[in-house]
Amino acid sequence: MKPKKSIAPPLSVPPHIIKSRAAVPAAHRLDIEAILIPPSRIQRRVSELAHIISADYRGKEFVIIALLNGTVMFLADLVRRMEFPLQFDLMGVSSYRGGTSSGDLEFTRPLKLDIRGRHVLLVDDILDTGKTLRAVSAELASLGAASVRTCVLLDKPAGRVGEFTADYVGFVVPHLFVVGYGLDHDEKYRNLPFVGVLKEEVYQAVR
Repeated sequence: MKPKKSIAPPLSVPPHIIKSRAAVPAAHRLDIEAILIPPSRIQRRVSELAHIISADYRGKEFVIIALLNGTVMFLADLVRRMEFPLQFDLMGVSSYRGGTSSGDLEFTRPLKLDIRGRHVLLVDDILDTGKTLRAVSAELASLGAASVRTCVLLDKPAGRVGEFTADYVGFVVPHLFVVGYGLDHDEKYRNLPFVGVLKEEVYQAVR
């Protein structure tokens, strides 16, 4: 089974948007530089992805596996738009110990569902280096999945280490520190309904 590629055109943030923060809610202007993807555009794109994925997997033994914690909002909106019954499970992975990245993945929450012989869609919030999705895809394949495809809300190609391409992509974004709609910095900003650009002084302050 070869699902259709669904890669959105690259997004860019014009300089005048970065300089003018009028669209950013007042409560977040101290931390957020600009809104990169507004809520309405996110919801339209999630609906498009759900429609394409539903067409590709209808009639298959299908299960969604989502990575914690950043996918929660994306996953909830995506599955509610799916056009057929499905199952999903959550998997926890981490490469951070003591506040720094070790580079080695640790599976912190194993699967509860049996995926042997089933077509798996692995969902994550962002594809950056590709190391996590590459390793988790291999792990799911080793558990007996009939196929493993990947779906990400955001693709940041500038951060890629090695070759990895997601099968379904919401938005291709520039190399910016983005938060909101599930994405965090120090476990904050996940609840924002938009994807925003975090100010440099905010993420530099805790390094």
